[in-house]
Amino acid sequence: MNNRKRVTYCVAEHYFVVEAPEAVFEPMTNYVPFETELPADKQPLFELQVEEPQDTLPAMETGWETVYTDKSDEDMPRIEIYSNGEDWILREAMSREAEPCLQISASHDFSRCRLNQLPTKSRFGIDNATMLLFAFTSAHLATLEMHASVTVRGDYGYLFLGKSGTGKSTHSRLWMETFEDAWLLNDDNPVVRLKEEGAYVYGSPWSGKTPCYKNDVRRIGAFVKLAQAPYNKEHILRLPEAYAYILSSSSGLKIVPEMMDQLYDTISKLIQTVQVYGLECLPDKDAALLFRRALR
Repeated sequence: MNNRKRVTYCVAEHYFVVEAPEAVFEPMTNYVPFETELPADKQPLFELQVEEPQDTLPAMETGWETVYTDKSDEDMPRIEIYSNGEDWILREAMSREAEPCLQISASHDFSRCRLNQLPTKSRFGIDNATMLLFAFTSAHLATLEMHASVTVRGDYGYLFLGKSGTGKSTHSRLWMETFEDAWLLNDDNPVVRLKEEGAYVYGSPWSGKTPCYKNDVRRIGAFVKLAQAPYNKEHILRLPEAYAYILSSSSGLKIVPEMMDQLYDTISKLIQTVQVYGLECLPDKDAALLFRRALR
């Protein structure tokens, strides 16, 4: 039996705790920049207890009903959510047709959780569990976990949004090739916080296929909805379209009305604080130059 340890992490000024066998932490190098101590006056968003990996997941007991199944693309992870009227079970598979490889058992408010996972999917299990739980438990704190690529210039971070394959990472790379002072903050799952003094984007331990785990923060310069086109053209999105796109790029549990109300409220305030652009573009430097000139 491995010795266990507890580690506190801070992402976007929010804390969470992972307790696990020591061996589980070895591949978690993406979390190292976010390790910290829990201040005496702070409560963590959630505490995740990670069990020893097993060849099979715990059997589902009676009394649990399916309340949601993610209808994702075939090559994307599938999430199944169950409830007994009080607590939650989340199961996740690597793809739409695969068998589940992790199970999260959570209290009604997701603050106390247990993770069971298969031995070959340890990194996948930890990343997906903490990513989901962070989104669920921070929604009431004017916080959005987003699917975006973030490039920084000076004091500002620019979030490129779009469906998979639309060129978010490509556009970030074009900015870094075009502007000497540009650098990548996060390439898949940055965290946005709306504070009294403005809107900010933070790095996170979750960055998709690009190993970019920076514990840094910048004021948001703009959101940019990307779309592939045979030309380069930018425009400012009207508020209803901006709202819909920020919502579709944000993580949340749609079957919990209170959580969605919190996300709706944050997004409504956010789009009145930060400009949201549409950029139809080619994958070339002219697109980066066009948008930079358009920034107001």
